[in-house]
Amino acid sequence: MPAAGPRPTLTAVADRAGVSIATASKVLNRHTDVAPATRARVETAVAELGYRTPGARRADGRRTVEFLVDVLDSPYAMEVLRGVTLAAEEVDVDVTVSRVRGGDRPEPASSWTRRLVTARRTGAIVVTAQVTGTTYASIARARVPVVVVDPLHLTTPELVSVGSTNWSGGRTATEHLLGLGHTRIGVVGGPEASISAVARVDGFRSACQRAGLTPDPDLVRHVAFDRDAALHAADAMLRLPDRPTAVLASSDVQALGVLEAARRLGLAVPRDLSVVGYDDTYLAAWTNPPLTSVHQPLQDIGRVALRTVLGMDEGRLPDAHHIELATSLVVRDSTAPPPPAGPGGHR
Repeated sequence: MPAAGPRPTLTAVADRAGVSIATASKVLNRHTDVAPATRARVETAVAELGYRTPGARRADGRRTVEFLVDVLDSPYAMEVLRGVTLAAEEVDVDVTVSRVRGGDRPEPASSWTRRLVTARRTGAIVVTAQVTGTTYASIARARVPVVVVDPLHLTTPELVSVGSTNWSGGRTATEHLLGLGHTRIGVVGGPEASISAVARVDGFRSACQRAGLTPDPDLVRHVAFDRDAALHAADAMLRLPDRPTAVLASSDVQALGVLEAARRLGLAVPRDLSVVGYDDTYLAAWTNPPLTSVHQPLQDIGRVALRTVLGMDEGRLPDAHHIELATSLVVRDSTAPPPPAGPGGHR
């Protein structure tokens, strides 16, 4: 977060927006008799200057933390939100949820940080939003405590984030499959731009190297954290003449795509193909068969993120700018020893 300095004044906001002090005050107090274009100029000036009204909390004195997410139907995000909400209840803090627009026209950080300032939020927790140097600059100007959960990019070390031990998670899952006797293992990894996805694949490669195996490049595919993308990647691998006997996915949602690809090709899990997911969301226990998955302590990540935001609001800096919680492997029914080679086997 930015170093302490003189706080910008309402006069400075009015000057930057080219309006009167009275008009700037109306915008900050949410009066409705202000033209939309004028309101936008004032809100932009507030975000650019990092202006916060004295005691920038709600009128009733309650603290409110905003939970911003780009995918509203993500089991991963909902598990994090559960942890945030439970932690907030313990300290009597309100939580609001809003969406950061993604896709082909992602919402700029200046837009959602402006919303945080004008809504007088205590701070924010951002899940899977695109994080760049520009993002951090917008957060710094707004002077609002922000914690990013497992960012896709982490190009700014000053940004505070919470995640898990992704490299270790990928390695542990691979060691489980190697221990069952699998030597031809496919990986449906997340996007190569995602630091967490790359770390999981690096953990996979490390386990293979330790076992004296060289991963087949045709069996390592980087796709979106998406069921359909994983389905297509897994289908291509499972149609190879020497197909894998196990597939490690980088999320439970991706694992659903792998299971569907296997079903369409008439492969039984785990008799013909072992499948491992990642995250250990509620989906893992609901699949058929129940999914072996790397457990990320998502609720604990949410709790830590909430406590960190509140601590930053009170002037306490976290011990580290990136906090990692330990992963573990939950073994269920989707993994077993590989099928025998030859007639009735996988080759």
